[in-house]
Amino acid sequence: MPARDTRLWTIDTPNTSYVVALDEDDRLHGLHWGPRLHREQAVSLLDLPKPTGRPLTDGRDAVLDFNPASALRYGPTGLQVRFGDGTRDLELTFTESIETEQELTLVFADVHYPLEARVHYRVFPDSDVIERSMTLCNNGIDPITILRADSATWIVPELEDYRLSQLHGEWAAETQLTRTSLPVGETVIGSRRGTTSNQANPWLAVDDGTASESHGRVWATVLAWSGTWRMTVEKAPSGRVAVSAGFGHDPIAISLKAGEDLETPIAAGLYTEDGFAGAAAAWHEYALAHVLPHPEEVRPVLYNSWEATEFDITAESQIALAEKAAAMGCELFVMDDGWFGARVNDRAGLGDWTPNPDRFPDGLGPLIKRVHEAGMRFGIWVEPEMVNPDSDLYRAHPDWVYHQPHRRRTEIRNQLVLNLARPEVADWIHGRLDDLLRTNEIDFFKWDMNRPFTEAGWPGEEDPDRLWFEHTRNLYRIIDRLRADHPALRIESCSSGGGRVDFGILRRTDQVWTSDNTDAADRIEIQEGFAQAYPARVMGAWVTDSPNPYTCRELPLDFRFHVAMAGTMAVGGNLHNWTESELERGAALVADYRRVRQTVQLGRRSPLRAGEVNGVQYSRGEETVVLAWRRARRLGYRDPLVKLFGLDPVGRYREEDSDRVHHGAVLASHGLDLRLAPDDYASTMIRLIKES
Repeated sequence: MPARDTRLWTIDTPNTSYVVALDEDDRLHGLHWGPRLHREQAVSLLDLPKPTGRPLTDGRDAVLDFNPASALRYGPTGLQVRFGDGTRDLELTFTESIETEQELTLVFADVHYPLEARVHYRVFPDSDVIERSMTLCNNGIDPITILRADSATWIVPELEDYRLSQLHGEWAAETQLTRTSLPVGETVIGSRRGTTSNQANPWLAVDDGTASESHGRVWATVLAWSGTWRMTVEKAPSGRVAVSAGFGHDPIAISLKAGEDLETPIAAGLYTEDGFAGAAAAWHEYALAHVLPHPEEVRPVLYNSWEATEFDITAESQIALAEKAAAMGCELFVMDDGWFGARVNDRAGLGDWTPNPDRFPDGLGPLIKRVHEAGMRFGIWVEPEMVNPDSDLYRAHPDWVYHQPHRRRTEIRNQLVLNLARPEVADWIHGRLDDLLRTNEIDFFKWDMNRPFTEAGWPGEEDPDRLWFEHTRNLYRIIDRLRADHPALRIESCSSGGGRVDFGILRRTDQVWTSDNTDAADRIEIQEGFAQAYPARVMGAWVTDSPNPYTCRELPLDFRFHVAMAGTMAVGGNLHNWTESELERGAALVADYRRVRQTVQLGRRSPLRAGEVNGVQYSRGEETVVLAWRRARRLGYRDPLVKLFGLDPVGRYREEDSDRVHHGAVLASHGLDLRLAPDDYASTMIRLIKES
């Protein structure tokens, strides 16, 4: 609640409070982010001793919740502008607060220039996540150059020490989780590639170095944006820490024209005392309740044709695969790259989104009809933001790609990036996809984006840097329009694997492709990092062939399936090469997953670790699902029991397949005997049902 007499506000969630207050110079300070405080407790924060000031900084480093560039600000700042006369510093005064039950907006205006900044906070009655954003308004007649506009600056309380958790990686090795001591100075993570990127993900967490999976205080933030972005963690010489998150990257700048507004994407923050697994579970619950377009809809078991056929596609070969996939229990058949234009390899055809007449002389209709008759939905691969120079589209519109005068047009994968920031390009892409959906019974798009921006220019445009923002905004608009006009359409976000995974794209898609690396042994690590923020409901996980086509590692079929069961399981192997026993076992494992997927995709996740054994537990209602795997036994020791979480201590739990009955208190304090085989790469899935 606001305390107007003290110009202090508390942003309250069910269990936490974020407290901000204005000082005599209208600077907004972050006073508290932690356990929930009532009004009197929050106001008492103003009586705490002020930080010891130094002559040059006056103690202002890493304490300002709204952090514009101004006098005596030497650290990173979240709002930077340049006015027409060259002035860069801001002098902002507080003008008003606008409050509703779930939202607070604090309004600031420059004392001389016609710039208004609105700082937004939003909470939910069922979540401890706080959403933040900022709106900039040019109320004058001259343009204002925006150099930096972060969505939020989070003030972390004073701790004895600080540890930073982040996700890094590269193609086929996304979401690698690291936890490191936070150094003094500025730690910057982000992407300058035009997409979220495989190299970093817009999530991070801070703790004091003592938090575990199940215990300890954790502060975390995510940025809901699918383009270029930056997060800056500032540890000031005083020891204070602030985290600033926003879209864009240095040194791009955009012009805010007269009468225009600039609205930043959402940066969401979370505080918990339940450790890293508790923070992850809170993000998952937030995503299911407030992000995903169809949160209670479990994802079907998908079959994708890429690894079976690659570019060697015909209607007959796809039908044959579809029949085998349907017999295995798959529910959605997705035809991947190679169905359109002159796309017989990766050198031609991108941009020409009509069926290849040699491969589909009667169009897609006969294939779609056969897939639907087999009881499956039909999906198709598209990469709408790309074009091959060898395509009808590029020959007609060579100016539609990002390029700069007098510079080469660098090709990656023999393709260039369409300038989606241009309205006519965005309209063309929407029209082509809309026509594809209107003339075919397509249920699912696998929406790919396989290369970063290069030569990111827009010749002839007076404000060319805005392409870094408008590309993503127009991407969102296209998807939103398609889903509004085709409400049964479901979409997977893919970008050379996990290059576009964030809460911005997840507000308008149903799942994401986690990584092009489908090796189950590698996927354990990739999926663990992914789960720090994103729920199993959106985590695409394929079962592919052995040896793995990328790593060449050989793995047992059960191990491949059990690892994939920890997410939205799919099949991507060449079923023509599977033996009858493999097809039969695969069908049994698909059936196993379909029995437990509601709990896996919608339940609460807890990571499991015991010696050489790792796994995950999902709990929902009366059902608990345990997925566990071991690469190899160490020194011949027996596998330890695995302790489970969140069970009723006086409850009894029956194993579905063996009818063994366990006491909840014993499973929590001593653990579950997984009875893994002694072989390398052993795994299991155990379903526990609470008895009434």
